[in-house]
Amino acid sequence: MSEKRTIVTIGRQYGSGGREVGAKLAEQLGFGFYDKNILRMNADESGLKESYFHLADERAGSNPLYKIVGTLKPEAGQPSFRSDLTSADNLFRFQSEVIRKLAQTESCVIIGRCADYILEGTEGLLRVFVYADMEHRIQRITRLGYYEPRDVEKNIRRMDKERREYHRYFTGRNWEEPLHYDLMINTAVIGVDGAVKVIKGYLGMDS
Repeated sequence: MSEKRTIVTIGRQYGSGGREVGAKLAEQLGFGFYDKNILRMNADESGLKESYFHLADERAGSNPLYKIVGTLKPEAGQPSFRSDLTSADNLFRFQSEVIRKLAQTESCVIIGRCADYILEGTEGLLRVFVYADMEHRIQRITRLGYYEPRDVEKNIRRMDKERREYHRYFTGRNWEEPLHYDLMINTAVIGVDGAVKVIKGYLGMDS
């Protein structure tokens, strides 16, 4: 009998602290934690330069065609080594293969990258979405010093838009739709540590 695994996927609004929630959760539960390190695994899996994956990372792309077909999703299939090797669709297929292999191998926390959709129907899957009001996110990103204070809100809205379009392009779904998640957590209300506690409680691992 195969070992029972738990996979937690975390979608997150930019500045909500979703990545920190995932990192703390993984550390406390002894799970694997995967965010941008998935890009390195993608590169190892496909032999492609990691920079290609960074360019496609949670972005639908700048080609106007992507906006036109924004409500569609590409056909499922195996990654290609043909002329479309570095296309956004093909890079997504490579990434999806890595995510599926992770879920088959170990209990883990996976941040973003449509993992909730890719792993849909997987036994032991918990799909979480972390959000917060704009003022809370502005304060958090300002405190982290990623941008000049006057540019913080603009960049939060830009990052949310990129994630929203990326998710819609590859899944055909609304990124922030509660029906596609098991838990919706507002970190402006309960904070990062509170969010970790809620997830652990949901999993029955809060002892």
